[in-house]
Amino acid sequence: MAFSVALENGIAELVIDNPPVNAFATRHWGELAERITALGKGGEARVIVIRAEGRGFQCGVDVKELAKDGTLIVQANRGCYDLFGAIYDCKVPVISAVHGYCLGGGIGIAGASDLVICSEDASFGLPEIDRGALGAATHAMRMFGMQEARRMLLTGEPISAAEAYRLGGVLQVVPAEELRDTAMALAGKIASKSPKAVELAKWSLNGIELLDPKESYRYEQGFTFELYTSPDSQESRDAFVEKRDSKFDE
Repeated sequence: MAFSVALENGIAELVIDNPPVNAFATRHWGELAERITALGKGGEARVIVIRAEGRGFQCGVDVKELAKDGTLIVQANRGCYDLFGAIYDCKVPVISAVHGYCLGGGIGIAGASDLVICSEDASFGLPEIDRGALGAATHAMRMFGMQEARRMLLTGEPISAAEAYRLGGVLQVVPAEELRDTAMALAGKIASKSPKAVELAKWSLNGIELLDPKESYRYEQGFTFELYTSPDSQESRDAFVEKRDSKFDE
């Protein structure tokens, strides 16, 4: 299992732990979506905290798995959509506590969450353009705004925790050793409130967003699939696996 869940005092702590880099195989996205949905409906959890063990928070899909079987892209795309939607639609608030790298699908997880706290060593990036894919620009835009999200997607270059905070994409930046405690303390404050009031507050906040992230991401996925089935995408994936520079036809 790529993650575990502990429930105490109304707080569900979901820990991503899939060494070496916390990438998700195709099946993991759907499994996590189902668990988030169940936690939101179960009645015991009043808040969900998503955090991770290891070097970073989450780095998206398992590129090597997809390199071996490109047909899995459809299932992976569907799993990403289901997971990000499950977080956004979850009846209880979801807090992402991010450390280290947060890449690709990790941006989708954090960007679909209600609140994001990160450690000082955190960085956020969309490296898909160098992997023959696209994705999660919707959630980067939700966090960091249009200009920064465009730069991140078009260059593949990440931003630091300090810059993420400056842009309003994260609520707070704390030392790495304080990340879990800070997230759990915030979750405790929310868990102490009226469950009905919190549920309606989240529903109302989602309702007043200018764009629905689920609709926006679904639109975005169409282009991801189109790119993934192109020769350029195959070359990008081969180059990544073979650890060489990509070579594209003029």
